[in-house]
Amino acid sequence: MNKAEILVIDDEPQIRKLLEITLESNDYKVWQATSGKEGIIMAANHPPELILLDIGLPDKSGHDVLKELRTWYAKSIIMLSVQNSEADIVNALDNGATDYLSKPFRSAELLARIRSAIRRNQSQSTESKLLCGDLEIDIPARTVKKAGELLKLTSTEFNLLALLAINEGRVLTHQYILKQIWGMGSQSETQYLRVFIRTLRKKIETNPDIPEHIHTESGVGYRFI
Repeated sequence: MNKAEILVIDDEPQIRKLLEITLESNDYKVWQATSGKEGIIMAANHPPELILLDIGLPDKSGHDVLKELRTWYAKSIIMLSVQNSEADIVNALDNGATDYLSKPFRSAELLARIRSAIRRNQSQSTESKLLCGDLEIDIPARTVKKAGELLKLTSTEFNLLALLAINEGRVLTHQYILKQIWGMGSQSETQYLRVFIRTLRKKIETNPDIPEHIHTESGVGYRFI
């Protein structure tokens, strides 16, 4: 094993076996817990690089486990659930989940989400200049270049782009973005956010109607790729 260690917290034997086979065949080291309490203890005793956390656990809700983990665990947590309601997804993301996958999921998509989350772990506190395809985002200089050409962004547009890019691969909810960029009391102004996203796409996307970088997660928020 030469890659990251991943803790799976899930009470379904079939899911744990599938995840074990999928992850170990891609050189990840896998630890398994069958309850929220066991998962929290294992994470505390041997903090993994990433946690896959099921919402429907036998002893406590995965949402409660997530909240408890987030009091001290700062790395990526991907939620797994048979539930696919917008409210459930938003709740998980607002409580600190890095990402969310509905069961059944495709192995290729899971692995892509894991790679993205681990990259974020490794870069979120060290990167001052972000290279995203043909985009170069210089955080300290507050400049953005596309294919080497300097783009003219307003201060708010840059703040919005930087927030999305620093959280590359992670779904940020409408409420989280509004709070971070415009402050408390603005969380209900989703139409205001859509206007800024549309303007930003026109400046950074080759084709704003088919965005490569800023992806919409319907009813939830946005993900930067």
